[in-house]
Amino acid sequence: MLRVTVREFARLTTQAVIPSLDQATVSVTAFDWLCQESARLRKSGASLVQLDDSRWLRLDNYVGVIETPCGTQIEILPKHVDGEDEVAAARRLLHKMLARCLDLTARETGPTSIQAFNAPLTEWVMRQFLEGLDHLVKRGVRFDYHAVQEQQRFLRGRLDMPRQLRQPPGRQHLFQIEHDVFDPDRAENRLLRSTLDRVCRLTRDARNWRLSHELATYLSPIPASKDIASDFRRWRGDRLMAHYRPIRPWCSLILNEQSPLSIVGQWHGVSLLFPMERLFERYVEGCLRRALPAGATLKRTASTKYLCNHLEQPWFLMQPDFLLSDGSQSWVLDTKWKRLDASLGTSKDKYGLSQADFYQLFA
Repeated sequence: MLRVTVREFARLTTQAVIPSLDQATVSVTAFDWLCQESARLRKSGASLVQLDDSRWLRLDNYVGVIETPCGTQIEILPKHVDGEDEVAAARRLLHKMLARCLDLTARETGPTSIQAFNAPLTEWVMRQFLEGLDHLVKRGVRFDYHAVQEQQRFLRGRLDMPRQLRQPPGRQHLFQIEHDVFDPDRAENRLLRSTLDRVCRLTRDARNWRLSHELATYLSPIPASKDIASDFRRWRGDRLMAHYRPIRPWCSLILNEQSPLSIVGQWHGVSLLFPMERLFERYVEGCLRRALPAGATLKRTASTKYLCNHLEQPWFLMQPDFLLSDGSQSWVLDTKWKRLDASLGTSKDKYGLSQADFYQLFA
């Protein structure tokens, strides 16, 4: 497997180039697949890459990991890093932002585990799921009753008279019975089994592989989910299932379900891509909500006011990122994920800042 590490807006090519965070070489099959996937996503309003010419692709503002069908794994880091020495720091920042914006609690085994685990985002997500599942198994997997209809030579539970009366001659010694079974076959556990099977199949980290196969022995009596979307809808969040709550977001990320920021295509590889601007916006929202004073409220995309009225009709709906209210006072907040370039400190270049962004902030 070829693993490539770049940052936002990096360029990819099939030619032999000196690898860096701004450019890298990929296989021809990976290059063609990225072009096809970007064309498919562009129909829904997203853009994965930009075609510079027939030999160069430029990545858009996405971060995370994407795996192509040929096995090439492209890790995209935030653009605030420069040298190769900052790769580990960029991964830690990405982990922190993802955990905060999705309201996840990252379970770490020690104070130095973040520095020691220098792996792409997908392996880190798998690690968090396995640590959470290990904690859940030690605490106890939840069982539940469910009805079973079967045919047996003995009587158990309730005799199903309509089915029993329809028995053909020669089989009247068999009983059509209904009874309840108390076992772990429930929607939450089926999703855990499906997620664990996927981790066992996809992880390439030695520690993740060992822990996932150890946990597989505990979940082996539980069947895998046959309808993931339906089982997610049946996931209970009551008091008895409170210890299941922390692991659900990790299942959602790994199974590519209920993750509004990720991009899922026809190829189901270990891909987790997030629009950096939206990820940063969610991260800022999470930080603000933790720091809100008592009585203050924070609304995201509070689209309630219009810029002007014309012919008694409201025009130009305003959509600020955040609306902070505290009593009679309100503040409109806007987030920007920008990287200042000190070498562009002129009146013409303006550190690479967009004039339209400043007009929007001023308005």
